[in-house]
Amino acid sequence: MLGAGLSAILPGVLAPAAYIWLALVAAGNAMFALARRWMEPGDALFAAVLYTANPYHLVIVYWRSALAELLASCLLPLLLISVLRAVEKRRYAIPGMAAVLAAGWLVNAPAAVMMQYSFVLLVVTAAWVWREPRLLFKGALAVALGAALAAFYLVPAALEQHWINVEDLTNQGYGARDNFLFAHTPDAEHDAFLRLVSVVACVEIGVTLLAIGLTGKFRRDKSQALWMAGIWAVAASVLMLPVSAWVWAIAPEMRFMQFPWRWLLPLGLALALFVAQGVRRWPARAVVCALLLGVVAFAWQKMQAPWWDTAADLQEMRDNMEAGVGYEGADEYRPLGADASAIDKDARGVTLDGAGQAAIHVQRWGAEDKEFTVEMRESGQVALKLFQYPAWRVEVNGQPVTTSAREETGQMLVPLAAGMNRVRVRFARTWDRKLGGWISMGALLALMLMYMCQRWGSMPRDEKR
Repeated sequence: MLGAGLSAILPGVLAPAAYIWLALVAAGNAMFALARRWMEPGDALFAAVLYTANPYHLVIVYWRSALAELLASCLLPLLLISVLRAVEKRRYAIPGMAAVLAAGWLVNAPAAVMMQYSFVLLVVTAAWVWREPRLLFKGALAVALGAALAAFYLVPAALEQHWINVEDLTNQGYGARDNFLFAHTPDAEHDAFLRLVSVVACVEIGVTLLAIGLTGKFRRDKSQALWMAGIWAVAASVLMLPVSAWVWAIAPEMRFMQFPWRWLLPLGLALALFVAQGVRRWPARAVVCALLLGVVAFAWQKMQAPWWDTAADLQEMRDNMEAGVGYEGADEYRPLGADASAIDKDARGVTLDGAGQAAIHVQRWGAEDKEFTVEMRESGQVALKLFQYPAWRVEVNGQPVTTSAREETGQMLVPLAAGMNRVRVRFARTWDRKLGGWISMGALLALMLMYMCQRWGSMPRDEKR
């Protein structure tokens, strides 16, 4: 939604740059808020800048263009802050944790899965280190409330998986087994990028471990964040290695993270905190920054260039968008049994299926609402340049009709009678979307009630009167 909003008010060339700038500034501010809890302003600012420009963020920007994942990076410091507030028994700790978890689901699903497991790790670590078993209950309540707040997205996402080829998300080089550090596959381009991100990961792990060693003994009263960030960094590092394959196999929904090296996101947080805390002299900090940037530059020159599509490829994509042809989508989101490559990309929106003649006039062809007329001498059916997802509702002359799909392409087929047929196709709000919306509304009301109760409980007795 942020990208769409920027695209609506900025020229196309500037919108991605503005998005990246906003995401990185948000990440830096979130890290500053975390580090400022115990560091001096200058050290906190250094941690924020290092987190903003850490090597994995540069890989996201210049190689992957995974802009939703980049935006999720601003939530990780807030996640740690919310847990620290619960440890300190601050007011509104549970609503704060729930809000961050809900935001994760709404920003990027793979990052949200990572945040859920990270949250469990942080809460368990805090409960163990500070002997606070009640944190486990607070954490469980926050997970449930966060999921309920995001239910308007989560419920349809969970129930509508059977509409599509969701298994393709973890097949064909997209699963954990093919993406552990320095893994090998038959795809040379895949392996080239994997070598790049593996080298970045190894350097980040090494620098983080060195900085942890320089930090020395953690003091419980001032550096709770370092305890949790240290364990978080170790867990993230192990989960990028093949030794953790059994975790990826049994942990619920973790397979939808796809790439183990996505754990570089929280590792970058630990890297920034420990370098700022353990490397105190500015010349040494400059050396660390030069090393991290040098690794990215080396990988840029020796392993893989930042973008493997040519200018002609990008121009073709732009021309197709402007001409209405569209773009090549991801296979995992096509309906079951549909082969997108078999569809004629130059075909019209509505064509007669089979022999015969028909007069077809399209009045409206929007993203979620389409209207057209078909005049036929005898009954038949028309093929729409549209996949037959269950949410589509089709009316012919004001009456609902049941559609079918072509076996090979998955295109929608609409049966029509002889004569004039006025057809309307609209994308309806299915029951699961309505259910999710009501759950989110109830969770929001519960959150507001919780806030009011905590505020009322903290007021002096004379003010309550």
